Amino acid sequence: MVAYKTLDQLDVAGKRVLVRVDLNVPMQDGKVTDATRIERLVPTIEQLAKAGARVVLLSHFGRPKGRHAPEASLGQLAEPLSAALGGRKIAFGDDCIGPEAERVVDALKDGEVALLENLRFHPGEETNDPAFASALAKLGDLYVNDAFSAAHRAHASTEALAHLLPSAAGLLMQAELEALGAALEHPERPVAAIVGGSKVSTKLDLLNSLVGKVDLLVIGGAMANTMLLARGAEVGTSLVERDMLDTARAIFAAADKAGCTIVLPEDAVVAAKLTAGQATETVAIDRVPADLMILDAGPKTVAAIVAKLEGAKTLVWNGPVGAFEFPPFDEGTNAIAQEVARLVQAGKLLAVAGGGDTVSAMAHAGVIDKLSYVSTAGGAFLEWLEGRELPGVKALAS
Repeated sequence: MVAYKTLDQLDVAGKRVLVRVDLNVPMQDGKVTDATRIERLVPTIEQLAKAGARVVLLSHFGRPKGRHAPEASLGQLAEPLSAALGGRKIAFGDDCIGPEAERVVDALKDGEVALLENLRFHPGEETNDPAFASALAKLGDLYVNDAFSAAHRAHASTEALAHLLPSAAGLLMQAELEALGAALEHPERPVAAIVGGSKVSTKLDLLNSLVGKVDLLVIGGAMANTMLLARGAEVGTSLVERDMLDTARAIFAAADKAGCTIVLPEDAVVAAKLTAGQATETVAIDRVPADLMILDAGPKTVAAIVAKLEGAKTLVWNGPVGAFEFPPFDEGTNAIAQEVARLVQAGKLLAVAGGGDTVSAMAHAGVIDKLSYVSTAGGAFLEWLEGRELPGVKALAS
C-alpha cells in the first residue's frame, strides 16, 4: 500500500486547506436523492474546521465537458452540504480559480468553510493541465484528498495538485484504503469474493485478478449465465454473451490453476420478462425452460453460498446476484446480504462491498451499516480490485 500522510500529521491551524471531495451525487428536481457521499465527508471537514483550518472544498459534478453549464453548478450542493454539517455556513465561489475564487478564499476566517465551483467547468481539470493545477494550488497552503471515488482519474485536482502542496489523505480516503487493504492486500484467509452484474466482458480484468487472489469466487447475476453456458448448461432466453464463451472457459482454467473454487448457481428464479410482479418459477439450473430467463439466484444457490461463506474470514462483494431493482428478483441478493451482515456482526467475517449497483443493493437489503465497509466509489473500487494503480492514491505517497 502507498505510504501517505494523514490529517493528524498536518498542522492546519490558520492554513488554507484545499480538500478534494466528491460531491457528484444523484439529484432529481433540484434535490439530492442519495446524500451518502456528502455525509461521509463530514468527519474530515469538521476535523479540519475544529483545528482552525480555512477549509476550501473542490469537486466535480456531472460531465459539463470543460464549459460552464448552470445545471452542473455546485452552488446547488451548498445547502445540502451545510445541512449535513449541522447548519454550518458554507461560502460559495462562482469559480474554482482566478479572482472570484481568490476573493472567497481570502475572506475565510479560521474554522470556516468554502465550496468552489465545479472543477470540470475548466478543460484543464480532466486533461491534468499543469497551469490549471497551479492556479488551484495558488488558493491553498495544504492539500487533502478525500475523494477515493475519483482517485482512478489522473486529473489536475486529484493528481497534479498533490505534487504542488504538502498533501495528506482525508478521513474518508484513509478509511477506504484501510478497508480495501484489509480485504485483499493482507487479508485473513480463506478469502471469498462475490461478483455479480450483467456482463463478463465488463468485468474480465476483475475476474482474472480475483482468481489469483481469493480462495472462493461466487459469480452471480446475468454474467453467471455466460459462465453456465460455457459449461454446457442451457439458459433459455437469459442474457448471455456468446462471444465470451472461450473467455469464460479461460477463467475456469485460471481458477483451477490458482486453486480458486468458482461457485455458480445451482438453481434459479426464472420468468418471461424482466418486469416487477412477473409470474416466476424456481428451477434447477439444468432445467431452465427454453422460453424463460434467469433473473435471480434460487434458494438452493443462496443456501450453498451462505454455507461456503460460513467458512470464510474475508469477503469482497461487487455486484448483485439478481435483478434486485425488480422485486421479487431481489430476494437472492437480500438473503445473502443479510446472512453476510449476520456473520460480520458476529465477528466471524470481514466484508467489504462496493462498486456499481452494490451500494444500492446493500441499502435495499438493509445492511449498508452492518457490513465492515461499504465503499461509495464506483470505478475506483473496481480498478483497485483489478489490481490497478490509482493515480490519486499514488500522488499522495509521502
